[in-house]
Amino acid sequence: MGTRLLSEQLVKNRFPHLKYVRIHTPEKHKATIYAWNEDLRLTDKDAACLLQYASGYLYPYVYYQVKAYHMVQTDRVPLEHDIPEAVIQTAKRRNLNQYGIIEAINRLFPFGQLSFVKYDAAESLIYFDFYATRSLQNREKEAMYSYLNEIIPLGSFCEVTFY
Repeated sequence: MGTRLLSEQLVKNRFPHLKYVRIHTPEKHKATIYAWNEDLRLTDKDAACLLQYASGYLYPYVYYQVKAYHMVQTDRVPLEHDIPEAVIQTAKRRNLNQYGIIEAINRLFPFGQLSFVKYDAAESLIYFDFYATRSLQNREKEAMYSYLNEIIPLGSFCEVTFY
């Protein structure tokens, strides 16, 4: 499953001269790769190679575009935040599926149970339900969304209904 963290790792491994790499899902079925080399530049050649690599080897159900790294500000890409190691390890698994996503979230939020509801392919939206054994605070809900967004595929979004 092509998560952001796995895709960034694959790009960095394939293009080690790129010192800054960030991938973001701006809208359904799309992902933007932001990159710079050590001179804080993205050459036309690197951009073309990145696009070709992404289209051929990253998550296949996404339209990719490549931009210079400084465009993260212009495009209002959210800042990277602290992510628990368990989420990072889950996101970097090449064999990640819906069961792995649910297992990871249930370990991080043991006071409830996440379940997969459906995937709306046209809207690139994954629906989950979370049955809590206690009332959740807003920061806990925000954290769950944040972690889910790291472990769902590029080009996708999710919705969680809390019970």
